[in-house]
Amino acid sequence: LYFFLIPASTNPKAALKSKIVAEFRPQSLIDELLLYKRSEDQIELKEKQLSTMRVDVCSTETLKCLKGKNSA
Repeated sequence: LYFFLIPASTNPKAALKSKIVAEFRPQSLIDELLLYKRSEDQIELKEKQLSTMRVDVCSTETLKCLKGKNSA
């Protein structure tokens, strides 16, 4: 029961938790999650595009050719 009576300022874990809660910004979290979701969607789109091209993505030479065509 002794540890329940210790003030947060002397308990480093409690102080850290208080700081995290005080600095939490829900909109920041939402923005980061949306950014993550967009990146996942982009990856999924690229995977679908590659699968429809029927290209051997394990071949570095093939990938170099694709990169050259896209940047041209």
